[in-house]
Amino acid sequence: MFSFEDELTQQPPAKKRGFRWTPFRIIMFGFAGIILLGALLLMLPIASRTGEVTPFIDTLYTATSAVCVTGLIVYDTATHWTLFGQVVIILLIQIGGLGVVTIALMIALIAKRKIGLRERNLMQEAIAAPKVGGIVRLTGFILKGTFLIELIGAVIMAPSFIGDHGLIKGLWMAVFHSISAFCNAGFDILGTPDAQFVSLTDYVGDPFVSLTISFLIIIGGIGFLTWDDIKANKLNFRKYRTQSKTIIFTTFLLLLLPTIYFYFWEFQDYSFGDRILASFFQSTTPRTAGFNTVNLNAMSQAGQILLAILMLIGGSPGGTAGGMKTTTLAVLVANTRAVFTRSNEAHVFQRRIPDETIKNAATIAMMYIVLCVGSALFVSRVESCTFVEAVFETASAVGTVGLTLGITPGLHAASKIVLILLMFLGRVGGLTIIFAALPATKNKYSKLPQDRIAVG
Repeated sequence: MFSFEDELTQQPPAKKRGFRWTPFRIIMFGFAGIILLGALLLMLPIASRTGEVTPFIDTLYTATSAVCVTGLIVYDTATHWTLFGQVVIILLIQIGGLGVVTIALMIALIAKRKIGLRERNLMQEAIAAPKVGGIVRLTGFILKGTFLIELIGAVIMAPSFIGDHGLIKGLWMAVFHSISAFCNAGFDILGTPDAQFVSLTDYVGDPFVSLTISFLIIIGGIGFLTWDDIKANKLNFRKYRTQSKTIIFTTFLLLLLPTIYFYFWEFQDYSFGDRILASFFQSTTPRTAGFNTVNLNAMSQAGQILLAILMLIGGSPGGTAGGMKTTTLAVLVANTRAVFTRSNEAHVFQRRIPDETIKNAATIAMMYIVLCVGSALFVSRVESCTFVEAVFETASAVGTVGLTLGITPGLHAASKIVLILLMFLGRVGGLTIIFAALPATKNKYSKLPQDRIAVG
């Protein structure tokens, strides 16, 4: 990742300073450009089943949700959009899941163009790689792995969808949902005119769909560098990078503990097998996929709040997921443990965590909480919904999840704009946008006298 010092050393003299295409700005504007293009394509009459032009605010909302791999929608994807519209959406999801820079680098590799240092630096920032060396090889591995995993997922789910919807439609559903799950998007095409916004509720007891979707979400969400560690070191966990160890351990706990809670306190009306599948699926999808196999409105308020917390945490860095990331949570927990034990240094897996990382983690967490709660206050007043419903919606947006308690289709334009901004920030990354918008400045406070402030 680029540091403040890196950015500072690259700044020209103050009198010559102007707008510069830093990696942060290229990533931010790249996502924005793809979203705008997608919104314009979805406005075409050929994209909607009515043959009419869909309002720009709604296509912008849909395109943002797709590129930011969120899944919040104002129209049922299956019943409003034609095959053309669905293809546009799934392409936006694929681009958003892999990242604009990764797709651009893929095109350059196919065209056999020389990959320069600038492109390598961009790719390093896009996937949170620790160094530039080997970045082209890693990109090739990511692309091959992505398409192979999506193909395997589609093959496993195809028999279930073909059995319910016929050969051609079933195959399209298998491909669409495999890409949507791996990219942590949460879009589905299972709705009908009589039953819209159903997600995967008809497949709560189908292990071929339920478990495949779950594992596609997990694989896409753990990050590409973790894949590379698994490929290189197989089951030798000790040789993994500290980041990979942290991601795997945190992900395991965030899957296990909510599954236990949901099993014992939420889904008592289901049979034993369906209850296990439903509990595991609902602990997986908030981070950050947006599918659901149960009626979320039927869950207790405690269960809904737990889902909102999981949505804010999200997936892991350098992958297809959004949210404030599992590593952010792990760093904050490690720092809390260090304070409780009166240790001088926070650490994970016998490695000290730099102070800069702790400050970044605290900043990111504060940013997500303020945005979620502040936006929820606004939405709850504009929409006259309950605060829990509003928090659920804003956590889903900023965490790029896509789960909803049903208020999305009826939102006013002001709420849609707020959620669009939250989705964009959640996918691109809060610090990326801040670094892109604000120039680095010299630390003019480093020589000031230090003083103590009582906290807690």
